[in-house]
Formats: sequence, structure tokens, C-alpha cells
Amino acid sequence: MLTTGLVVITVALAGAALLSLAVGARDIPFGTVMHALVNPSDSRDDLIITQSRIPRTLVGLLAGAAFGLAGTLIQGVTRNPLADPGILGVNAGAGLFVVIAISIFSVTTLTGYVWFGFIGAAITSVLVYTIGSVGRGGATPIKLALAGAAVTAALTSFTTAVLLNDVDTFDQFRFWQVGSLANRGSDVVVQSLPFLAVGAVLAFASARALNALALGDDVATSFGQNVLVARLVAGLAIVLLCGTATSMAGPIVFIGLMIPHVARAITGPDHRWMLPYSMLLAPLLLLLADVIGRVVARPGEVQVGIVTAIIGAPVFVILARRRRLAEL
Repeated sequence: MLTTGLVVITVALAGAALLSLAVGARDIPFGTVMHALVNPSDSRDDLIITQSRIPRTLVGLLAGAAFGLAGTLIQGVTRNPLADPGILGVNAGAGLFVVIAISIFSVTTLTGYVWFGFIGAAITSVLVYTIGSVGRGGATPIKLALAGAAVTAALTSFTTAVLLNDVDTFDQFRFWQVGSLANRGSDVVVQSLPFLAVGAVLAFASARALNALALGDDVATSFGQNVLVARLVAGLAIVLLCGTATSMAGPIVFIGLMIPHVARAITGPDHRWMLPYSMLLAPLLLLLADVIGRVVARPGEVQVGIVTAIIGAPVFVILARRRRLAEL
């Protein structure tokens, strides 16, 4: 049954990718899309597909899969169903380093943003884990969440201070900050793919450990799991996946929060199934949100980060209310 579900979602994802290639400010017939994929020419429609929409769709597929996997991992590591990848300061760290890239190093291309954003996400995540590990008990879920919140607040303040005093930096940063798949080239895909591949391997390797951690550290230890190593491996996967995805597409919110709940509702709490479901469901949602953003404001578009926020905000409220009622 669960295998059949993966097949169905894969087919739906392929349909969403095809829709992403066909729909935009200029709609292109599906026949033309297939021709451009198989035997591209120098026609206007083929050039739009090969030079703009294929890289955009690939970024959506890769970033969505990464956000979905990272969201499932962070909820498993922290044992907090309301956590998302930003809890480790990934978004705040990436954002600060993108601002530094623009303001100090005069970086103006998305290719440059990717590297600075990734480095910022990685450094911040290590900092959060180090702070959360101080004291008795090591890196407990509560301590990691508190450390992440504190570091995020501090980095966001630094970022805001720079932007308030540098209008040019703010003008460039805001297009990355809102979250978008537009204007992403194939070079971004090529550069990001190795990091995402390693992150995905580490994520799936963490599945059994996350199942044990869900029962508590003491129980996981009694099952032979090294809790520290398990969290480090999962944490490295989160840094690689979410750091790279955030650098590629900006801090797109709510994907990493919503999708693990949808996957859990289908598969149950087994991370061996949750992870592949999240990896497919997240890009499906992201691509459909991107298509909606292109349709509702023609000939312009609404950035995908805004669409996912509109969808995700009420979902987050529902999840929070259910969590609160469950604790009463």
C-alpha cells in the first residue's frame, strides 16, 4: 500500500513538473514542451523552456525535496512536531551571509549567493548545536530549540542593522529573502547537486536512528543507538539539505513544517517511509505553488515563498491548536 502511494505521488510530481514547464506568463502547449525536451530548436518557445523553465523546475524539484527531508529530520531530532528547519538558525545564518556577500563583497549574482548562503547556514547550525550541547544532558531537543531561537534572534538583528543602513543591499536582498524559483540558472543546479546528494544519503541513513530517538534517549541507548552520533549525522544532513536549498531558492517557509505532518498521516511514525514520502510531497507542493503564483498575477507573478506562506499559515495555526489541545 505504501509503495503504491509512492508511485502515485511520483506520477503526480511528474505531472506538476510538466505543468511547471508549460504554464507561465506565456502558456506553451504540452506538445511543444515535449518537443523542446526531446529535440529542442531555436524557436522562441523552445528557448523559453530550455533556458528558463527547465532550470526553474529543477530548482523546485531539488529545493522542495531538500526542504521536505530536512523538515522531517528536524522534527525527528528535536521530537517537536511544530519545528521546522529554521529552528537551527539555517535561514537566519544564510540570510546574514547573503547580506554580507552583497554589502561587503559586492556579490550580485545568484551563483555567488548560493555559496555565501550555504556557508552561513552551516556555520550557524554548528554554533547552535555547540551552544545546545553545553551543560548537563548534552544537546537535548529543548536546549537545541532554545539555542536556535536565541541565535536566530541575534543574527536577524545584525541583518536588519545592515539593511537599514544600506539601501542598495536591501534592494538586492529582498528578492532573495522572499523565496523564489525565478531566474535560477542551470549552474545553480549543478553546484548544489553534490551537497544535496550527500545530505539525502545521510538523511536516509538516519531513518532507523530517528525511530529509536522518538522513544527517548534512554530507550534509544538501550537499543544500541549512539544518541550523540545519531544527532550529529542527522544534523549534518539538515545543514547540507536545508542550507543548500535555502541558498538556491531563498528561505521558503512552511514547506519543512507542513510536509512531515502530511507524510506522517499517510505512513505513520516510521521514518523509513516518512522520509521518501516527504522527499516527493514537498517538491509537489512547491511546484504547484509556483505555478499558482505565475497564474494569479499575469503577466507578472507572485513569488512562491508568498504562496507557500499563504497556504502554510493557517495550517500552522491548526497544528498548533491541535498540539495545545492534546496537552490539555
